[in-house]
Amino acid sequence: MQPDLPPSTPLQDHPDRRTDERTRKSLRYSVIDGAFSASMIGFGESFFVPYALLLKANAFQVAVLSALPQALGSLIQFFSTALIRLLGSRKRLVVTAALLQGAMYIPVAFVFFFGAFRVWHLILFTCLYWAFGTVLSPAWNSWMGDLVNEHRRGQYFGRRSKITGMSTFLSFLAAGYILQAFGREDRVQYLGFAVIFGLAFASRMASAFYLSRKYEPSYAVPADEEFTFIQFLREAAHRNYGRFVLYLGLMNLSVFVAAPFFTPYLLKDLQFSYLTFAVIHAAAIIVKFLSMPVWGMAVDRFGTRRVLSLAGFLMPVVPVLWLFSHDLAYLIAIQVYSGFIWGGFEIAAFNFIFDSTSVRKRATCVAYYNVINGMALLIGALLGSAIVRAHVLFLSPYFMAFLVSGILRGAATVIFIPLLHEVRTVEPIGYPRLFFKIISNMPTMGLVYGLIPFRKKEKEEKATAG
Repeated sequence: MQPDLPPSTPLQDHPDRRTDERTRKSLRYSVIDGAFSASMIGFGESFFVPYALLLKANAFQVAVLSALPQALGSLIQFFSTALIRLLGSRKRLVVTAALLQGAMYIPVAFVFFFGAFRVWHLILFTCLYWAFGTVLSPAWNSWMGDLVNEHRRGQYFGRRSKITGMSTFLSFLAAGYILQAFGREDRVQYLGFAVIFGLAFASRMASAFYLSRKYEPSYAVPADEEFTFIQFLREAAHRNYGRFVLYLGLMNLSVFVAAPFFTPYLLKDLQFSYLTFAVIHAAAIIVKFLSMPVWGMAVDRFGTRRVLSLAGFLMPVVPVLWLFSHDLAYLIAIQVYSGFIWGGFEIAAFNFIFDSTSVRKRATCVAYYNVINGMALLIGALLGSAIVRAHVLFLSPYFMAFLVSGILRGAATVIFIPLLHEVRTVEPIGYPRLFFKIISNMPTMGLVYGLIPFRKKEKEEKATAG
């Protein structure tokens, strides 16, 4: 216990108290940064594929646009640790990359005038966008791992995710409304895209500003703590974190067999308006992020593996449900279910990384995970593209991709979940009881209270900051 300070010593000059206060402020700034970053996604990134369809992209180009930028961006993460050393801190890397990522919306908005190869130019600039966006990921994860108390991570990130989710939801709906207001003629519709990409640019700039205000604890990676990607792959099947990475890689490969094609299915096959398209996808967004705090508390109490496996076994049915009806209410119901399941899967996977990696190795571990994940996305999207072009069995060319995606998701979970083990000591619980607890707690969440991070009690902030 710290001794009382003498009356002549200002409270803010005490190093421990000053550090705690900077940490609490940084966690608040991280929520604001997350809200603006999520707005960038809602206004911009979420509409790259609709923009490509406006530019007359074919199925192969849609698949490449959906996966290649993320795959190439993930390869850049091989250099994340070197860039941290070069720039001298994780914070400098994160802020610089965020600014450069936002700047990519400028050339993206102008590819409409680039002629016959404008879809490929869009893919090029989107690759740069993802490169800047993903190179900061290992540094950001490592940085946040130092700021958030390990016993409150599920609660903090669940609350943060609910706020960022609301921001994504509102910006996504607003973008759909803006595009709808500009009509369907190509040149007029382009003006709508220019507006929403401008809003995405502004949102990322605001996000970078709040990132720059956060406190960064001291950090260094000793040479003897490093390990190569080949060493990681060699040991992956024998280590808990390695098996987790392989699981998520196969799961995301399975997801991207179908993921690039939900948008063209809605906009081209079903001829839905941009606003209807936005409403359908927004249903998943809002449910996912509203459910994350409940899932997060379950992660803290019952462990990441239990939540991850529950969500993993409930997920494979999602793309298969798209085969049975194109009724709007039915599609929204599917998205509600999908958002709920993805909320649990994402918060559990995110926290599993923190639980199963050491502080010193975390940035490298996250980088290697993202490299494998990026390659998996590309393979999945190309496989999905081949399935769509084959166009067999179903009336819609996209349905076979949806079915294969569901089968592969189930296979990934059945193979890998039994191989993972919980790192922390947690309270045991069966799957039916866990599911019931999650469902029964959903209506009791204080929505407005939880959406305003600054209303949390001081005691909760101190516990979270750790």
